[in-house]
Amino acid sequence: MAKSKHILLVIGGGIAAYKAAELIRLIRKSGMTVRCVLTESGAQFVTPMTLAALSENEVHTTLWSLKDETEMGHIQLSREADLIVICPATANLLAKMAGGIADDLATTLLLATNRPVLAVPAMNVRMWQHAATQRNIAQLKTDGIIVMQPDEGDMACGEFGPGRLPEPDVVMAEIASLLRSPFLTGAGSLQSELGPNPLDGQPAFAPDQHRPLHGKHVLVTAGPTHEPIDPVRYIANRSSGRQGFAIAAAAADAGARVTLVAGPVHLPTPAGVMRVDVETAIEMEKAVLDALPADVAIMVAAVADWRADSQSGQKIKKEGAAPAPLKLTENPDILAGLARHDQRPGLLIGFAAETEKISEHAKAKLEKKSCDWIVANDVSGPIGESVMGGTDNSVHIVTGSGTEIWERLPKMEVARRLVAKIGKEIS
Repeated sequence: MAKSKHILLVIGGGIAAYKAAELIRLIRKSGMTVRCVLTESGAQFVTPMTLAALSENEVHTTLWSLKDETEMGHIQLSREADLIVICPATANLLAKMAGGIADDLATTLLLATNRPVLAVPAMNVRMWQHAATQRNIAQLKTDGIIVMQPDEGDMACGEFGPGRLPEPDVVMAEIASLLRSPFLTGAGSLQSELGPNPLDGQPAFAPDQHRPLHGKHVLVTAGPTHEPIDPVRYIANRSSGRQGFAIAAAAADAGARVTLVAGPVHLPTPAGVMRVDVETAIEMEKAVLDALPADVAIMVAAVADWRADSQSGQKIKKEGAAPAPLKLTENPDILAGLARHDQRPGLLIGFAAETEKISEHAKAKLEKKSCDWIVANDVSGPIGESVMGGTDNSVHIVTGSGTEIWERLPKMEVARRLVAKIGKEIS
């Protein structure tokens, strides 16, 4: 009989704590068991009785309970679970975790655990965006904590923005994904992410194994570039930046310090990622070189090949029937330049947007650019269904040892698989 997975749920203080009740129901419905730790501030929003009734387990609230410490000490509590989930993870809890503070049951067991930890933040938008919180998030990711990106929307306080707790079904999907993730299983192959159901009784974790990019600096470029023609027109493409942002998020989840050089896109910065915004190819090249050295560079951005030879300071007007002349000049080749750089990353990965002969063109680019891998996107298809601007991707990964073809997948799934492959390569 398959052994049920066990979740330890830590509930912080905040209005979003009420959603923990639904998360418990979903965990139980999936066939897992759950035990709850309720912080003192969390108990202001939900009661131990409610959590005990839903989980059918005793709820732990204090470090100083003689009965609890006799029957199940906080050390045992911190290590018996397959995954520890902090939901909601308040700014205060995240700050204590980042600083190694252990002044109550929740923070003490989190400091004592050798199990994987998932933090699900929820707080006011200004608190989430504050430099101190983002600094704490970056430290936690470096320490191996998995941090979900909060949702954006209306706050209980009346403000709007990022900081809302993701819906319980989204958190449940993340839990299930982590229970089968190669970042945590130590299975050593991509098949572990695609294979057994997380409830199939297979060993779920190698708790003392660092995530594969722990301590590494990963440089990612994302999005298009905009090359100005005049104050109102520019040369661009349909890149949304979603794939690059997903890769940056997955690399951070795998323990890396991530620098994301982003073209002009309207996407939230993944938690714990250092973002540098640029507009043109020349600005992107400078930002990439300024970010060196890096252990891995993943050049996802769809950099415009050309720019206007000269930019008009005024809007170009129509003059009769003839179109205004537009002379183009070639933009710098950021990928090829990085391959020749004195501080060339140990693993250099380029992306290629192709519409035909995908593998053939990718192999030619691999040789021409002198990089290690080329990830070729098949961007053929009508507008609205293409990879560019869409939420899915289909890729050919070309390396010196051959080609892998991944059929159409959500871009976050492509990102996770790619980062798992990178982790295996550099380990």
